[in-house]
Amino acid sequence: MDVFMTIALEEAMIGLTEGGIPIGSALVHNGQVIGRGHNRRVQQGSAILHGEMDALENAGRKPAQVYRESVLYTTLSPCPMCSGAIVLYGIRKVVIGENRTFLGEEEWLRSRGVQIEVLQNDECIRVMKNFIAANPGLWNEDIGV
Repeated sequence: MDVFMTIALEEAMIGLTEGGIPIGSALVHNGQVIGRGHNRRVQQGSAILHGEMDALENAGRKPAQVYRESVLYTTLSPCPMCSGAIVLYGIRKVVIGENRTFLGEEEWLRSRGVQIEVLQNDECIRVMKNFIAANPGLWNEDIGV
């Protein structure tokens, strides 16, 4: 598995051990992780701290050029909110661990010029399938169902 997807998956597992939703993300600029995070909606009582949003928050304020040159790695296909942030900050490439358990806004991202790579990583799929089966109510809350 790609080193940066491994970091995103590590973040997902941190979220799971904290009692949260196991989705992780890493923002990479010129081969260096500049922000990493995981879904912390449960832990922080937050409406918006999905894994991608947490990674962006943890990267801190950066010049626009840094975002345009960065790649976002996420264990799960990005939802509409996270996809909006990707487009807002001009991130041009997103590497997705899997989209079988949830298909986010990949087509919309592509229509906005974002390059999408989906890995269909077995571990990402396993983690989400197990979580959704064990926590359907929490999962539905997270995706707005």
